[in-house]
Amino acid sequence: MSTSQVTVYFDGACHLCSREIEHYRQKDREGKLRFVDISLSEFSAETEGLDPVRVQQVMHVRLPDGVLVTGVDAFVEIWKVLPGFAGLAKMAKLPGIHLGLRVGYQGFAAIRPLLPRRKRECADGGCAV
Repeated sequence: MSTSQVTVYFDGACHLCSREIEHYRQKDREGKLRFVDISLSEFSAETEGLDPVRVQQVMHVRLPDGVLVTGVDAFVEIWKVLPGFAGLAKMAKLPGIHLGLRVGYQGFAAIRPLLPRRKRECADGGCAV
């Protein structure tokens, strides 16, 4: 991993999560983000230094200096490095807006486990979603 990359831990089995991550992948033309799918069998939270329960509950991002950021603040860190998202990142940090985003995200995180999961089709050692 490049020391300048922000590592994004995401649930690839979540339809909505996967769509959002795909959007970020398309915007990340400079490779500033490293994406790690926590739904893959080879993913190990412990190896990544993460709590295996908590990483399934909320979005996690590891900054280049090793600092771990979760929840809405994880999205803000993603937005900071993507072209065209800096204004959104600044706006998201405003006190009233940040509070609203936190409350909204907590609501989403609570219902996310109830959303339909993506099925993986695996053959010859590889999986497609």
